[in-house]
Amino acid sequence: MAIVGARAATAYGTHVCTEIAGALAASGWTVVSGAAYGIDAAAHRAALAAGGTTIAVLACGPDVAYPRAHADLLDAIAAQGAVISEWPPGTAPGRWRFLLRNRVVAALAGGTVVIEAGARSGTISTARHAERLGRPLMAVPGPVTSPASAGCHQLIRDCSAVCVTSAADVIAEIPPFQL
Repeated sequence: MAIVGARAATAYGTHVCTEIAGALAASGWTVVSGAAYGIDAAAHRAALAAGGTTIAVLACGPDVAYPRAHADLLDAIAAQGAVISEWPPGTAPGRWRFLLRNRVVAALAGGTVVIEAGARSGTISTARHAERLGRPLMAVPGPVTSPASAGCHQLIRDCSAVCVTSAADVIAEIPPFQL
């Protein structure tokens, strides 16, 4: 399950993310995110704390710790999951690579959950990729006065995003795999 959201996450967003990502990981789901500050880091940390598997998709070479403050987090992810990139080793992060990375995050997962996103957030691009790929798209509502929730509300209102508030809600939206 891809779990994505704002870099400038609020305490509310971090709490909800930790609850959902931790419960999904404890239930055997792999958590996929982009290793950025905020919601991405909270999702990875919650999956690791639950003893689950998490995948970090980087917008730089797989050997480049970005952001640098996440070097230890990326090491922990590599030990308990995977750190991947479509870029060769040594590639520095570039602004446009983050938007390209978002399509990989959406493509790797069976669904995408957006937890906090501004109306003009890069997170919205991940949601749009999930939608184009026909993957279930979900969004967590937040306070109507919070700019950090405006993108989630927009996805629920104007797109095909389903409103979710728990890991159980997320799991209910994913169709069973057909063998």
